[in-house]
Amino acid sequence: MIREKIPDKIRLFEITAVLITGAGKFILMDWLEWRLIYTSCAILFWITYIIIRYRQDKHILKYWGFKREDFTTVLIRLLPFALPAVLLFFLIGYLRNTIILSWHIIPVLILYPAWGIIQQFLVVGLVAGNLQDMDGKKPPRWQIIGLTSILFAAVHYPYWWLVGGTFLLALIYTTIYLSRRNIFALGLLHGWLGAFFFYTVMNRDPWIEMFRNFI
Repeated sequence: MIREKIPDKIRLFEITAVLITGAGKFILMDWLEWRLIYTSCAILFWITYIIIRYRQDKHILKYWGFKREDFTTVLIRLLPFALPAVLLFFLIGYLRNTIILSWHIIPVLILYPAWGIIQQFLVVGLVAGNLQDMDGKKPPRWQIIGLTSILFAAVHYPYWWLVGGTFLLALIYTTIYLSRRNIFALGLLHGWLGAFFFYTVMNRDPWIEMFRNFI
């Protein structure tokens, strides 16, 4: 696995920026209910940052995990978790009577992986990856995995089903990422699992929530 020579101050800046992005979720998404605005602004900011960093360092994308290599390997490692998870979602939804049958899940399955890639890049890539590769004093691997999982779960508060689900998801994703870095595979499965989770366990329609202010 390649390890870029990045100053710790840049790594700390990236971790801080991720924390600020997470805090913005509670204000713009949860309080003001500006889901589309928050999501669009977050994606725009981080895509801009990725472009700037790429112009400074042509190897940074591969280092972060934006690459074709290891895609299949990571996907195969995730499938034994992902497939039973989807079945469990439907079982929980059936028992709780929370399953939503709507064609809206189709565009969500297509679009949500893009947001999943951004989330995995921010939380797993920039937080866990930077903590692992810092030159100075850094926490042991198990603490990095635990801290990243807690952060990822906390961002989904106050939806406790999401908090629990994303905590378990982050434990698996972070463990795999620290040994095989591929953001595309993580983001793809994140998006698909998230879509099924919303329409089964959560009894929520992200498509309506995203565009309710524009319909």
